[in-house]
Amino acid sequence: MADPVLHIKDGYFFEIPKFLRPHPYGSLDDVPEFLRKAHPHEPLEAFNRDMAGKILIPQPFATLKNLYDKESGFAISKYMLLELLAAVILAFIFIRVARKISSGDAPKGRFWNFFEAMLLFVRDEVAVSAMGKHDAERFTPLLWTMFFFILTCNLLGLVPWLGAPTSAFGVTFGLACVTFATSLTAGTKRFGPIGFWLNQIPHMDLPWWLVWLKLPIFAIEVLGLCIKHAILSVRLLANMVAGHLVLLGILGLVVVAAQYSISHWLLVSSISVVSSTLFSLLELFVAFLQAYIFTFLSALFIGAAVHHH
Repeated sequence: MADPVLHIKDGYFFEIPKFLRPHPYGSLDDVPEFLRKAHPHEPLEAFNRDMAGKILIPQPFATLKNLYDKESGFAISKYMLLELLAAVILAFIFIRVARKISSGDAPKGRFWNFFEAMLLFVRDEVAVSAMGKHDAERFTPLLWTMFFFILTCNLLGLVPWLGAPTSAFGVTFGLACVTFATSLTAGTKRFGPIGFWLNQIPHMDLPWWLVWLKLPIFAIEVLGLCIKHAILSVRLLANMVAGHLVLLGILGLVVVAAQYSISHWLLVSSISVVSSTLFSLLELFVAFLQAYIFTFLSALFIGAAVHHH
């Protein structure tokens, strides 16, 4: 890739080791039209070299401009498919867990104990502690879904040749919008359309000639309501992107060291491999941590919306 940052950018292809697909095209007629249109004078060898190891995602509803941008229509990207994969994995796991729990037996086995322990943790330590037991019962299913979906998307980023959908702003912004919409809906249902917005103003015993201060305070509170949900999406995005960039930088030292002597290359390569392994373990911890933080803050925001200021 010409730009290393493209490694963490969403695209319309999956990448595998080049030796598994060294020559994807037998003739120029096999080259997709959007590639030939972008590079009309490129020989077949150049297309095979650039597309080696890349598997294009079929686009029945869109026309592509290049590997990362569409020209028109509804394009299916790599992160869309990975999000669908995350949903399928979660459905498969928790349908099994639900069947086991519905039996009424005591938890048995590592699978059942592990996921039930995680579910209880999210319910008791996130939902109940952030919004109280009564409201936690209503919103725990949503918080469970958020936590495990974000966690699965984060973990997919640690699988070679896949990627973390949570390193795309559209994904994290969409998750934050779910929290925002839930806060608005639940708060409006609790206090009414007008009462919800009036609840944004803290109770103040002001003399009559200072009542006008409530108007700028209301504007600040509404602005803060929007900003904190926007930051919710940026926080998750920044942590996932930063981790992948650091890993990319560490492994990139191997390529740079290849220009020098074999002894330098061996030394730098050994350090890079050990460092990337240790940092990958840290990334594993961050995957769980960021899923927890996003879910906990969502619980706080929703809890604030359904309680008095």
